[in-house]
Amino acid sequence: MISNGKHAEAVSVPVNLCAKVPDSVSDDEAAFTVVCAIGLQGIRLAQPTLGEAVVVTGLGLIGLVTVQLLRAQGCRVLGLDFDADKLVLAKRMGAEVVDLAAGEDPVAAAQRFSRGRGVDAVLITASTKSNEPVHQAAQMCRKRGRIVLVGVTGLELSRADFFEKELSFQVSCSYGPGRYDPSYEEKGNDYPVGFVRWTEQRNFEAVLDMMADGRLDVKPLISHRFAIDDAEGAYALVGGAGPSLGIVLEYPQTEESALAVRRQTIAVVGIASKLAPTETASTPPGRSELAREDGRHASLAFVGSGNYATAVLIPAFKATGARLKVVASNAGVSGLHAARKFGFEETSTDTAGVLADPDVNAVVISTRHDSHAGLAIEALKAGKHVFVEKPLCLTLGELAAIEAAAASSAGRLMVGFNRRFAPQVQRVKQLLAGAGGPKAFVMTVNAGAIPAEHWTQDSEIGGGRVVGEACHFIDLLRFLAGAPIVEWRRMDMAAATKDTLSLQLGFEDGSIGTVLYFANGPKSFPKERLEVFAGGRALQLDNFRKLTGFGWPGFSKMNLWRQDKGQKACAAAFVRAVESGGPAPIPLDELIEVARVSIEAAGG
Repeated sequence: MISNGKHAEAVSVPVNLCAKVPDSVSDDEAAFTVVCAIGLQGIRLAQPTLGEAVVVTGLGLIGLVTVQLLRAQGCRVLGLDFDADKLVLAKRMGAEVVDLAAGEDPVAAAQRFSRGRGVDAVLITASTKSNEPVHQAAQMCRKRGRIVLVGVTGLELSRADFFEKELSFQVSCSYGPGRYDPSYEEKGNDYPVGFVRWTEQRNFEAVLDMMADGRLDVKPLISHRFAIDDAEGAYALVGGAGPSLGIVLEYPQTEESALAVRRQTIAVVGIASKLAPTETASTPPGRSELAREDGRHASLAFVGSGNYATAVLIPAFKATGARLKVVASNAGVSGLHAARKFGFEETSTDTAGVLADPDVNAVVISTRHDSHAGLAIEALKAGKHVFVEKPLCLTLGELAAIEAAAASSAGRLMVGFNRRFAPQVQRVKQLLAGAGGPKAFVMTVNAGAIPAEHWTQDSEIGGGRVVGEACHFIDLLRFLAGAPIVEWRRMDMAAATKDTLSLQLGFEDGSIGTVLYFANGPKSFPKERLEVFAGGRALQLDNFRKLTGFGWPGFSKMNLWRQDKGQKACAAAFVRAVESGGPAPIPLDELIEVARVSIEAAGG
């Protein structure tokens, strides 16, 4: 099978993103399927017919594939590029060529090539900031010709170019219908073939069929081979100035890994790969080393190595001095990169194996929201301490299962509600302790707009923005009130995304709070502002930088040089609980309460 899955020895990929490889197609050839489908989709949009004259601008990897596919479709092809070696390859594939580096006029060449009529279509597979490829394409085309942009160019279009000839211009979206549609790609809902003949999966199949019968030959396009351990070198080559075309990443074929894949056991999710000794970082000295002397230490496994994990969470936990034992990720390359950068001892795509590892006593879960509950339950059942980046879960059913697992587990459960650990919030908590009586809170969040189709807006994957992010602020007010939430009420602004809202909270001690979560504000306005009113006094916290007191004896302000939302203190509190054997930093009943209110307020 081929797929557009991640770089790893074995991957789990949705059904619509896979296609069966014919027996006559080698692994090296099949690896080009997704790239070839990009060129094929551009051709489908251009709708060429037998005998038409078509220009391909840019003879890189996708451009040379496009030349072959057009020739197989019975078109005459003219290829344009600055690279003499690529022009030679295009000529061997049946195209006439224009050497732009030699100063040849592409418009004049296209006129000659089209017998003075203008070409029928132009496919731009180049990558440049210049507007010239689109301008030249318009000049080359006949009246009512077609231009399809497969690559990347400047798009300052001349109206005169298109108006006089009634040209059509279209941008191709990757490798076919279904791309970037979560319903198709992630949920497996295929488009009916009677209405959408060529989806991205069916484009994969068409490419493989052409490889099988020899009409598409990608072997000449392989310019380099790299071992997967040197993947960074491959990406450096692609991003550098050196010449390259198709780069093949090769995995070691050991008997052990091949047998594991054939058996199709749970271990095929991935084989843990030890880093070279020179790449293994020792644990920084400090409190964790002292804790090991009496047998207690935090030996961490990270499940998930995405942007937030690598930018915030992993650095925060590394700063605690805890042992970074293993990082597990569906994307093998991202996990390997995180392991090398932060000094993990191992990297793996075998999440089940990581959770069962007796040398791991604490698991940090930083995957997509819909996987949090299942991973947390499995880790708790394995007796691990568990840190879940918010949200804890997406449904009340999952919440009940987590509560039961936590109650019977020896491990502690923690959610990454870092804002309650921020130094200025801790100061607010201290001040409120001396105020007495009920309190009133206003939390204003200038969250910014996220498209309706983004995964965080999907109730089944991201849980929506109330569950996925506003839970932070529900927890913050719960922490500062110091009393259970006994009632809540939500009001929404009329909008398709339902993420501009007011959430009113009532607490058992008579305190009240309002979370104003707005997606319709400007970026120039501060993102987060907290206002607290208590006993004739007030506090205002602006963006976790500036805390101002009004009417507080002995306190007027607490300002920070840089924003601190408490991520490092949150990680340190969890590690400290693991190593000391003390209670969880956030009581379990508060975690459950905040999750329940968030899910109910989101309509769950």
